[in-house]
Order: sequence, then C-alpha cells, then structure tokens
Amino acid sequence: MTLAALLLAFVTLERLGELVLARRNTRALLAKGAREASPGHYPLIVALHAAWLMGLWLLAWDHPLQPVWTALFLALQVLRIWVLATLGHRWTTRIIILPEAPLVRRGPYRFLNHPNYVVVIGEIAVLPVALGQPLFALVFSLLNAAILTVRIRAENAALAGASRVPTA
Repeated sequence: MTLAALLLAFVTLERLGELVLARRNTRALLAKGAREASPGHYPLIVALHAAWLMGLWLLAWDHPLQPVWTALFLALQVLRIWVLATLGHRWTTRIIILPEAPLVRRGPYRFLNHPNYVVVIGEIAVLPVALGQPLFALVFSLLNAAILTVRIRAENAALAGASRVPTA
C-alpha cells in the first residue's frame, strides 16, 4: 500500500467517524429542543465532500506525497481536532441551533467565528496538492467556496436569530 493510499484511508475513516459523531450529536441536540436551520444546502455539502474524496482515490492513491504539503495537511488535522474538542457535544455537520445556549468563545473560537470552515477550506486545497493534484485542488476549492458562501450566511442568520444568553 502506498503512503498516499494510507493517507487517503486515514481521511476516509476520519470522515466516516465524524459522520457518526455528527449524527449522534444532532440527535441529542434535537432531543434537547434544538432545531435545524437551512437544511436545503446540506446534500450539496455531502456530495462535494464525497466527490472530493472519491476523486482523490481515483486520481492519486498511488502518487508520491509532497512532504511540505502533507505536513501542512496533518497540521490542519490538529486544528480539526481542536475544533471538535472545543465544541464537544455541540459539533455537527448540520446547522443545529440550541435556543438559549451561549455561543462558544473558547478554543479556536476566541480567534475566529468559523474555525471549522477555515480548516475545511485548507483541507480541500492542501490534500490534493500534497498528492500532486493542483488543478483538482483549484476546482474543488472554487466549488467549496460557492457552497460555503451559502452555508456561512445561513449559519450566521440562524445564530443571529436565536435568542442567546451572554457568551461563555
């Protein structure tokens, strides 16, 4: 098995694990009275990420890894874990609003409103380049930018519309 295939297997397992975690967290939040906002674009996000990963498997599973770009991708995984750990049971792949819950202002949220999206932007651009696929990185970065524009607007509107207690 090539190093590229090992890295892609890691990312695939990571994403599948995150989907399980997100589904569990979503169910628990909804049971506590949370509501989902703007679910219409969610299938596009899933399709984009699935196509990105499948495309990398098809095009680059046997390519040599570019060490600097691979290291940058692995650093992004550390940031991803930081985001997930900071949000804990509130992390999901959907926009789930828990009324009266304070906005998270610790961890990477001290510095950015949407650190998870910064990580995703980086991953979609960096992993293909680490696998020798810069054009693939460009195409999927542009598609991701279009979807994230919709997503971030929807999330910001949902958060602004929720009644909030003072931030933690």
